[in-house]
Amino acid sequence: MVIGINIVLTVLIIIALIFTLTNGLHDASSVVATFISCRAAKPRQAVLLASVFGLIGVLLSGNQVADTVSAIISIAPNEKLLYILIASILGAVTWNIITWSKGLPSSSSHALIGGLVGATWVSNGSDSILWGGAELLSSSHQLVGIIKVVAALIFSPLFGYAAAYIIQKIAFLLLRNSKSSINTSINRLQWIGAAVLAFSHGANDSQKITGLISLAFISSGVANITSIPFPLKFAVGSVMFLGTAFGGWRIMKTLGREIYDLKPIHSLNSMISSGTSILLATFAGAPVSTTHVVVGSIMGVGAADEYKMVNWNIGKEIVISWFITIPSAAVCSATIYALIEWRFLL
Repeated sequence: MVIGINIVLTVLIIIALIFTLTNGLHDASSVVATFISCRAAKPRQAVLLASVFGLIGVLLSGNQVADTVSAIISIAPNEKLLYILIASILGAVTWNIITWSKGLPSSSSHALIGGLVGATWVSNGSDSILWGGAELLSSSHQLVGIIKVVAALIFSPLFGYAAAYIIQKIAFLLLRNSKSSINTSINRLQWIGAAVLAFSHGANDSQKITGLISLAFISSGVANITSIPFPLKFAVGSVMFLGTAFGGWRIMKTLGREIYDLKPIHSLNSMISSGTSILLATFAGAPVSTTHVVVGSIMGVGAADEYKMVNWNIGKEIVISWFITIPSAAVCSATIYALIEWRFLL
C-alpha cells in the first residue's frame, strides 16, 4: 500500500506531538513535586509556573541536544526513515503511557532512545546505530552516539545526588541556628528554583523531539533544515505546556512524598541541584532525564540530612524501571516497525 509522503510526514508530526504531551505529563510531576509537597505553592500555581517557564525554555533552546539525538542513527534521509521515526516515537509513547498509568517515574528520554534503537535495528541492522564504542576507544577518545547518551543518563542523576548532598550539608551549617520563620523566605526562593528547573527541563527535553522532526522534514524533502525553526519550537513548546498543565499527579506523589519527608530547605536544595545539572547537560549537548535528576537530588538531600530516613526501596524500584525502559521501548518500536513494514512497505 503506497501512502503519499506528505501524509506520512503529517502522521509523524502528530505522533511526535503526542510524545511531547506524554513527556509533559511525566516530567511536570518531576519539576513541581517537591515544590508542592512542602506546601510552598498550591498544585495549580506550581503547575502553571512550570508550564510557563517550560515553554520559555523550549523557545530559547539551542540545537546541541537535538544534534546528539539525531546522530544516534546513521540512515540516509529518505521515505523509509520517516517510517522508522514513526515507529521509534510510537514505541516511546507506548512505554510512556504504560509507566504513567502506573505512576512510575520512568524516563521519556530513555524511552525515545530505546525506540530509536529498536526500530532502526529491525529495519536496517545494528550497523546503522552509532554505538560510540569505536570512537571512545580511538586515540581521540570521542564520546558520541549511544555511549554518550547512556553516560549522560547514568551520570546526570549521580551528579544531581552529589550536588544536592553537598548543598544540603552547607545549608545545614549556615542555617543551624535559624528560627522556623526562615521557612517563609525559603518558600519564596522555591518559586525561583522551580522556574529555573522548569526552564532547564523545557530547554533539554524539547530538543530531543524537535531534532527528530527536523530530520523528518529533511527526509521528506520538504526542507533542508540546518537549525530548528521557531514555529516548530513553538508547536512543541505549546504541547509540552499542555502536558505539564495536566500534570502527572500519581508520579508527583511518588517523588514528593514517598522517597523522603521533605521540608522547604530540602525542596529548595534539590531544585537548585537539579536545575543546575540539567542546564549544564543542555549546554554540553547531553540528553538527560529530568525525572532521573530530580530523583537523584531528592535522595541526595535526604541522605545528607537523615540517611536512614530515605526510602531506598522506592529508589530501587525506580532504578529498575530505568534499566528496563530502553529495552522495553526498543521492543515496542521494533514490533511497531515490523507491523508498518508488513502493512505498508512490502
